[in-house]
Amino acid sequence: MTLTGHSLIAGQTVVGDGKTAFGFNPATNEQLDPAYSLITEDQLKLATAAAADAYPSFSTLDPETHAGFLEAIADNIEAIGEELIVRAGQETGLPAARLQGERARTTGQLRLFANVVRQGDFRGVRVDPAIPDRTPLPRADIRQRQIPLGPVAVFGASNFPLAFSTAGGDTASALAAGCPVVFKAHNAHPGTGELVGQAVAKAVKDFGLHPGVFSLIYGPGASIGQALVADPNIKAVGFTGSQAAGISLMRTAAARRVPIPVYAEMSSLNPVFVFEGALKGSAEDIDALAAQYVTAVTGSSGQLCTSPGLLFAPEGELGDKLAAAVGRAVSACSGQTMLTAGIAGSWNAGAEALGSADGVNLIGKGAAGATENAPAPTIFGTQVRDFVTNHVLHEEIFGAASLVIRYGSTDELLDAIKRLEGQLTASLQLTEEDYPTAAPLIPALEQKVGRIIVNGWPTGVEVGHAMVHGGPFPATSDSRTTSVGTLAINRFLRPVAYQNIPQELLPTPLQDTNPWHLNRRIDGVVEAAEAQKAGINA
Repeated sequence: MTLTGHSLIAGQTVVGDGKTAFGFNPATNEQLDPAYSLITEDQLKLATAAAADAYPSFSTLDPETHAGFLEAIADNIEAIGEELIVRAGQETGLPAARLQGERARTTGQLRLFANVVRQGDFRGVRVDPAIPDRTPLPRADIRQRQIPLGPVAVFGASNFPLAFSTAGGDTASALAAGCPVVFKAHNAHPGTGELVGQAVAKAVKDFGLHPGVFSLIYGPGASIGQALVADPNIKAVGFTGSQAAGISLMRTAAARRVPIPVYAEMSSLNPVFVFEGALKGSAEDIDALAAQYVTAVTGSSGQLCTSPGLLFAPEGELGDKLAAAVGRAVSACSGQTMLTAGIAGSWNAGAEALGSADGVNLIGKGAAGATENAPAPTIFGTQVRDFVTNHVLHEEIFGAASLVIRYGSTDELLDAIKRLEGQLTASLQLTEEDYPTAAPLIPALEQKVGRIIVNGWPTGVEVGHAMVHGGPFPATSDSRTTSVGTLAINRFLRPVAYQNIPQELLPTPLQDTNPWHLNRRIDGVVEAAEAQKAGINA
């Protein structure tokens, strides 16, 4: 596929009237061609207006066409082949195996949402039939369904050039809900974004959809990004990135004449709690646990929102053995190239601040990588009393760094949990003998995290029906939602009730004949579509 270096607005290549920008190979700091022209705010309005024009037809698309469209995007992405992996590797420094897995996750998400669209439960059909003879007052016929919010602005994430980017989770769930998408490409991997954007645009064209269903734009985040959120045609925002940027977008959305929701995933330390029972095995068992922790910290150079930034270990001999094993494990590691020179610089500043904080000691440090942007993985240590009183120890370091915190009692752990900000995950390493000690932590952690894990690690988020990838602020901007899994579609829907509407005027999902064969709740009782079809055919 040919890279144009320009935005793709409603199916048309649009040369930006602003400045130009390049991608860079973080392994070499080499500038990558082509140059990307950046659009102006006037040109941005072309994309948002087209999305608004596309909404009426796209939001009412029949399930089979809708699902087929999502599957076609997945097919088109796979058809790009090795070119996509090579370009993404050049722009991010991520290894091919990681990117191949991320591509599979991206296409898998799209196909999963295609199944959701076909099944149709997300439409939330409820019918309370009229009861004209009810006393003292009759009941009207009232029906409810979920409708798409409208055009959605989606921002590409730096650390997932595929799975949280052009056709990633936010885009897939918004399109599945029936919302057109205006995608703001991440300027660190513009070529990757364009390749996938072309795949989405091809599916739009091949299915004869309104071209405004999808636009891919390039522009400065500080201006075009804010203008996109402020645009009156945009009805919701999906964002994955830094806390500062996410909060800035939230403020813009809240200041609009008509405020809109921003679903932002921003920061998380993902604490791990190790109990004594998990450390009573052999020395090899402790080494294995330490190696698993270090692998979770250093994987993808630690540039994962679920990387464990904190590990609570017991005081005493068992905790000492774990800390020593962690030190040995991380000392054997080498730095991996980070996504950008700016991210590597921020990591260095964060690691220096943490390492120089009162009460913090160095547990172990690996070797710097072969490139300028590959700092040495580092793990620090401290005591729980210092952690609860020093806010510096609560700052996220995006990259391969973590902090081991020694504790002496369950009460100390509960106090530490109370002082934590909202997190995506919390993990517990334990055996059956630890259950009584760990039990009080579960209700405390429920108030702080979106996912609780036992004897596992937070990295590697399964994409399915039960997954929650969210949590209390500042992990996300809305703790009631998830950005991964099928429930992500709910972010871009809202309920509408229809009272005493004639059959001829009802939207298709609410008609008595149920032409889309949806599961429905009739007068509070679930009526399965298959059961209804069996009754009709009897």
